[in-house]
Amino acid sequence: MEKKVVSLEDRIPKLQQQRKQKSNRRLIMFLSVFFLLILLVIYFQSPLSKVGSITVKGNEIVDSKKIIELSGITASTGFWNINEQQVIRTVNSILQIKDVKVEKKLPNHIILNITEHKSVAYLEKDGVYLPILDNGEVLKEFEERLPADAPVLKNWDDEEDIKEMIKELTKIPPSIFNSISEIHHTPGKTDPWLVRLYMNDGYEVIASVRTFAKKMELYPSIVSELDENSEGVIHLEVGSYFESYKPLQEEEKNESNLETEG
Repeated sequence: MEKKVVSLEDRIPKLQQQRKQKSNRRLIMFLSVFFLLILLVIYFQSPLSKVGSITVKGNEIVDSKKIIELSGITASTGFWNINEQQVIRTVNSILQIKDVKVEKKLPNHIILNITEHKSVAYLEKDGVYLPILDNGEVLKEFEERLPADAPVLKNWDDEEDIKEMIKELTKIPPSIFNSISEIHHTPGKTDPWLVRLYMNDGYEVIASVRTFAKKMELYPSIVSELDENSEGVIHLEVGSYFESYKPLQEEEKNESNLETEG
């Protein structure tokens, strides 16, 4: 079988063409990199490289202006030079803020996505009502009028005790939570965690903070078995039982009569 022989004269044009194509590709790559560098220089020298606008989302309690001011981001801040970890640390220093995420949106827009702690109760102190967050932190801002949107804690002095109570409150269903009006700290000799609750439906509840959430789940079923006109105390310390006010009222009446006769 004969081999086809290609002469040198025929090969030279093809080699020249390949070299030319290779040189063209190199030139195009060089020019692309060159113009890209020029564009980057123009971009970083233009206002587009600076933060053009800031939006705060997710906040209901904390003012947006306060968040932006604390973040340290201004119109002179470089869009790509923002220290996200620093922003997160400073904004998280606000007690009401649980989390913050920094989102960059081209060409130069910043979005601060905020997650806030919820206010779950109020602490009565010196005649005013201080909001308590879901992490147990007590705010210095106060309400002068009795709040109706969350339970009021009375006779609570220790911060750790308050945090334990709030931790239990956040575990109970909304239907039970919304039925609580006041929670009084009434420590006993055998149980320093005793509390007395005043419910919106007129009942009182005695429970222990340590088993509060678990025991309060029984509250609706206990109430459903009671007479509509019954009044008294539901005990949830150890066991679960109902104590009517009537025997107590009759006993007080009898004692009053004995004193009168005497």
